[in-house]
Amino acid sequence: MLSVSTFFGDVAYTPPDAIFELTKAYKADPDTRKVNLGQGTYKDDYGNPWILPAVKAAKKAIKDCEHEYLPILGHPEFRKLVTDLVFKKDSTAIRESRVASCQALSGTGALHVAGMMLMRTSICDQIVYITNPSWSNHRQVFESVGFSVREFNYASSSGIDMQSLLRAMTEADPMLFPIFDAAYLGLTSGSYDEDAYAIRYFAEELNLEMGVCISFAKSMGFYGERAGLCAFVSRNHSIAMNVESNLAQLIRSKISNPPAFGARIVATVLGDGGLFSQWQRDLMTRSSRIAGMRKRLLDELTALVSTRYSGRMGEITQQKGMFCVLGLTPDQVHYLKNIHHVYMAESSRVSLAGLNEGNVRYVAECIHQIVCRREE
Repeated sequence: MLSVSTFFGDVAYTPPDAIFELTKAYKADPDTRKVNLGQGTYKDDYGNPWILPAVKAAKKAIKDCEHEYLPILGHPEFRKLVTDLVFKKDSTAIRESRVASCQALSGTGALHVAGMMLMRTSICDQIVYITNPSWSNHRQVFESVGFSVREFNYASSSGIDMQSLLRAMTEADPMLFPIFDAAYLGLTSGSYDEDAYAIRYFAEELNLEMGVCISFAKSMGFYGERAGLCAFVSRNHSIAMNVESNLAQLIRSKISNPPAFGARIVATVLGDGGLFSQWQRDLMTRSSRIAGMRKRLLDELTALVSTRYSGRMGEITQQKGMFCVLGLTPDQVHYLKNIHHVYMAESSRVSLAGLNEGNVRYVAECIHQIVCRREE
């Protein structure tokens, strides 16, 4: 019998995604004290997933929908309502029909489409600049479509390192094309409009060509439905139509046709005045709880008063949104997981949505113990 060699003999093992592995380990941990602060998914004060009331109502409204293909570029009403939401429907770019868009598989899919589209331009120098630290998947997404990645620092122990940030931008090619990865709009301030300020400023005040990658995984709790949008602001309507035709070709070759369910729910929420108002209240409910947990963590750490950690406590309140970077070492993070069953990213980034009244004191005590252990 002939020995058949494998086509995959030179395919090396690729390590699994760190955050998803962290969640997997958390779920397998039998310890009742365990706390998951790794994955950026919103949980209520009992540690359970929270389906937004606006989303619940929208799901009931579309329960009898059919299951036909969407257009290649996606659900038309979804695309229109989302671009109106992000840029504002009275913006110059929308009034002049300069926004090209396509439905995408949430934020990751939108970034992937944006990268593929930019690789088709003659001006693109195939280099993408990404902040350090940043979301780990940014590098993978852009490298997968042919970009080289250059990192630049922007964070310091006291906040934003503006000097390093400006130096990196000054040294970069003056033909930089900005891309916004907008996955958490509405969860920082509680207002989608307020959190979208930078996007609108670039499009309206600076009048720049730009890309925007929108996800509703976080803002509507749609983690598994993969509802997103990739949008480009261009110089004129004719260019926008050219871009959109290329987006259609890219979508057709990659996924053929986007999924309908999540897009229909988003369109229902955004297109109904009552549901839209409810969604705005839902955003405020979640952002308020996250901000409250940030303060509770600070209060608990302040009460414990670790001399080594006290200098970092101000950073907790200076940071905003769902996440907080604690400034712990990888060894300390591993100790917290292995000994105290508190799970977080190796960078010590924690999802504040994983905190609640039942575990915040325990988490603070564990952080205090690990920092004091190093001080001894």
